[in-house]
Amino acid sequence: MSNRLNTTPNDLRAFWMPFTANRQFKQNPRMMVAAKDMHFTSSDGRQILDGTAGLWCVNAGHCRPKITEAIRQQAGELDYAPAFQMGHPKAFELANRLVDIAPEGMNHVLFTNSGSESVETALKVALAYHRTKGEGARSRLIGRERGYHGVNFGGISVGGIVSNRKMFGTLLTGVDHMPHTHLPGQNAFTKGQPEHGGDIASELERIVTLHDASTIAAVIVEPVAGSTGVLIPPKGYLKKLREICTKHGILLIFDEVITGFGRLGSPFAAQHYDVMPDIITTAKGLTNGVIPMGAVFVTSEIHDAFMQGPEHMIEFMHGYTYSGNPIASAAALATLDTYKEESLLTRASEIAPYWEEQLHSLKDCPHVIDIRNTGLIGAIELEPIAGEPTKRAFSAFLKAYEDGLLIRTTGDIIALSPPLIISKDQIDELFDKVRKVLEGID
Repeated sequence: MSNRLNTTPNDLRAFWMPFTANRQFKQNPRMMVAAKDMHFTSSDGRQILDGTAGLWCVNAGHCRPKITEAIRQQAGELDYAPAFQMGHPKAFELANRLVDIAPEGMNHVLFTNSGSESVETALKVALAYHRTKGEGARSRLIGRERGYHGVNFGGISVGGIVSNRKMFGTLLTGVDHMPHTHLPGQNAFTKGQPEHGGDIASELERIVTLHDASTIAAVIVEPVAGSTGVLIPPKGYLKKLREICTKHGILLIFDEVITGFGRLGSPFAAQHYDVMPDIITTAKGLTNGVIPMGAVFVTSEIHDAFMQGPEHMIEFMHGYTYSGNPIASAAALATLDTYKEESLLTRASEIAPYWEEQLHSLKDCPHVIDIRNTGLIGAIELEPIAGEPTKRAFSAFLKAYEDGLLIRTTGDIIALSPPLIISKDQIDELFDKVRKVLEGID
């Protein structure tokens, strides 16, 4: 290995790392210095099988030539162009390409720089849309317990993960939450969509009755709740939410930051579950994780409601310095090309049955109390150590890394979401390693 790749900083104090046990990490750093296809290379020269597509984002595998070359060319041609009152061709080309693969009716795109910003954008669109329609009283937002919608104030307000909320005060006002759909007593070890829990969607009717529909702007849910530990929608649940929102004139937002771009075997979860929301948020897989970028899809009905008044006036007072950034746009276009050439937006549907079989073969492992899966996503829930929540899963994470595998843990749940290019042999390797990890922890 070259000295360049083998270099580890000798002072780790300045970087306050996100969602990391900083003191533990800096005592024994885990440094990645290179990556290719399904593997990272660690600073000590080991190959680490990527069981999480980085952070749910490297759907096409690492360092794909078409993407890296597109970035190189764009950086030398047009590095930046202002997004306010100006444009550049690739942003428009990208929006058109995205609309082509989006669910029917999603005809317009706003660009952001992350999933968190996509959520903030979607919430603002929803609130502003109702005002343009003369229904400004619709200001209430409804999220879901255990939901994850990024880390900005709007996202953690509608989100429902307690540890992400508790340090930040009262957050946004006018927010309520539906119950989550996790029913371990009835749905443990389900393959695919659970049979029980679809009627939980009816709780939205109770919330509507409490607040009155005339005050509610939008409902936001992840079709598959990923960051909380892979909670898969029970049969009929999403369709029921759609029916209730339509009945009461409430916008339905699907947060597809994780499920977008092939993770379930369709381009988007809305297509996979055949449920059409009004707004879809995306990021992560849009650029294969290479450069920060997100996109928010909206229907023509929403877009056209803003296109009123004098033509020289700005219709929607919102945006970011880097919305549709040229280099990010080039990376996203090359990512879409890679997805298309290798049929990656649908590949998960082909390999999912094998993934499911191998995942559920771990049912007999120590401490396993539930296994869940859909598409190319899996979760293994472990029995917590009494009085020490999260410790067992974190021990599994550390041991997996030692054994050459990257997994993700949330609470006492192991979450798996490998790049969509994973082979059957690599699936076997992944679950062989997970079995050894589970058999080797207390």
